[in-house]
Amino acid sequence: MGRINAIRRELAKQEYGALMITSPANRTFATGFISSAGVLLITSRDAFFFTDSRYIEAAEAAISDAHVRLVTHEDPYHDQIKAALAESKINSIGFEDNAVTYSKYNEWVEKLEVGLVPAQKLITELRAVKSGADLENMKNAQRIAEKSFEETLPLINSDITERQLAAELVYRFQKNGADDKSFDPIVVSGSRSSMPHGVPGDEKISEGFLTIDFGVRLGAWCSDTTRTVCLGRPDDEMIRVYETVLEAQEAGIKTARAGVPGKDVDAAARSIIESAGYGEYFGHGFGHGLGIEVHEAPTASKSSEDILQDGAVISAEPGIYLPGRFGVRIEDVIYIKGNGCENITNLPKKLIIL
Repeated sequence: MGRINAIRRELAKQEYGALMITSPANRTFATGFISSAGVLLITSRDAFFFTDSRYIEAAEAAISDAHVRLVTHEDPYHDQIKAALAESKINSIGFEDNAVTYSKYNEWVEKLEVGLVPAQKLITELRAVKSGADLENMKNAQRIAEKSFEETLPLINSDITERQLAAELVYRFQKNGADDKSFDPIVVSGSRSSMPHGVPGDEKISEGFLTIDFGVRLGAWCSDTTRTVCLGRPDDEMIRVYETVLEAQEAGIKTARAGVPGKDVDAAARSIIESAGYGEYFGHGFGHGLGIEVHEAPTASKSSEDILQDGAVISAEPGIYLPGRFGVRIEDVIYIKGNGCENITNLPKKLIIL
């Protein structure tokens, strides 16, 4: 379902007369239509979706709350947008300052002959709150990712490489109904598991910890999960690190609810890791927003200024990484509510020993 009316309500509070949306993620959020090209223009009274011949038929069928207009070489984007603005007597428009390049900004200013006002915050704040339907879509994506992970677990042994295991996982994503992966899976084993965003290599899976960070895209929505398993028997410190990360994650999840600053959620998890003596080995934040993109607002980190809102969706992913030795990360996805949060990840978190 499109969110053009919600954007229009926020637009009424601004000094600029229209909002121009050019980034694929924000276009999808506003219209529900997925495409690699197009511009959405929203005014106080009207909305227009401009796109080329590759998408025009599908856009006309999918978008009901905006006028869909065909863009051609003879009638390009800037001419049609300029005409729409002139008809409504609009002389300044909001634009996505986080998404528009400097060269494109200069081009829009020259071609449209209107003032461009930074307006990323408006749409970022709207995207930070998910509806009930959004949540169900994200749960559906999560179930596909989890099923694919469970089907891949039996393949883990010392004869398969990290790259091959990642490929097996991606194959199962689409076999189980996903439209795509939401990011390239992270599959790192043994001493390489100490790299939080390590790239799967041609090394065979080593004994010790194996970290698998994975997600799918279903329609417009992304999932994101990490599990750390162990090939062979873990030693006492490995078990202690794993249990510390799990305790930290549960502390952060327990703290998360509407109205709480993201940095407080991070602090709850971080204090557990610091008390165990591993504070210097937890370098990233507790979590990030998730939705149409795999990283979006809000964030839960030491430096975050975000206040978690009812309806926000964030990851819960503390970790400990001992350079050259091993690393552990456990990641779930939580839906923020007024009195707490709902964990939408169903995979067990007890250490799996293979």
